[in-house]
Amino acid sequence: MKNLKKYLLMPAILLAVVSCSNDDENPVANSVALKFNNTFDNTTIILGDAASTTASVKTSGAGQVHRFSELKYVISNIRLVKTDGTEVPYNVNNLDKGAVIVDQSKAASLNYVMSNIPVGEYAKIKFGLGVKQVLNALDQVKFPSFYAAAGANDTEMMWEWGTGYRFTKLEGFYGADNKQMSIHTGSTVEGNKVDATSYVQGVDAYRDITLKLTTKAIVGKNAPKITIKADFNKLLSGTTVITLSTGRSGSSNATPNIHTALQIVKFVDNLGGNGTTDVKGMFSILAVEN
Repeated sequence: MKNLKKYLLMPAILLAVVSCSNDDENPVANSVALKFNNTFDNTTIILGDAASTTASVKTSGAGQVHRFSELKYVISNIRLVKTDGTEVPYNVNNLDKGAVIVDQSKAASLNYVMSNIPVGEYAKIKFGLGVKQVLNALDQVKFPSFYAAAGANDTEMMWEWGTGYRFTKLEGFYGADNKQMSIHTGSTVEGNKVDATSYVQGVDAYRDITLKLTTKAIVGKNAPKITIKADFNKLLSGTTVITLSTGRSGSSNATPNIHTALQIVKFVDNLGGNGTTDVKGMFSILAVEN
């Protein structure tokens, strides 16, 4: 009887082994890793305070020296584009599962893994710098994980006065005397701040980025890694050359006037492109590893 049971079990075991083998040989999905490399030109940025001797220092196109003590930005609405033009969205309406706050001070945030990407050959990647307007509301119930990450004491990626998220948060110093630099971008509102019902959209700071991969990312038996460079030299030396100043006039570009809608657009377009003639902004593909 024992021998009979043994013989009956053997086909089932063989079937399971064959099934697993077929799954390995003919995968239907795999992961794709995104690695973010934040640079000044081709040099990875090192953060530091005003007295730091190791922090990365950059001179802009206007001849202005600046450095960062804090560097954060939001990536969301990620889509991979196959060679035939088919777009594969990755949790584009779920900030908990499809968005990340890239933080130069946290190495783990520089690597983002997308799971269950369909097998295929991919030629482009699209993603948003910031949060698209329909999701840009502080919703602790709907997206508790992203809400918590954005509101953490060491992150602070929420506007204090509004209901949306900051899209980029850059702190640092500029000039020979290390004046404080504080550049925060995000979609803003206008209207009567006493009556919240009168708020209307001010500046839509969300930017959709499209990048052509340097070589096809082949999802199948292997899990590709795509390295994306964000060149923060573009902050002051992009489409618009910006000179920081601390004056109180309408042309000022430093704390606290950078937070006005007029000033935000200059930085948004430098970092994320203008959405029409420039859909890359500061981003480019460094490498694709299959």
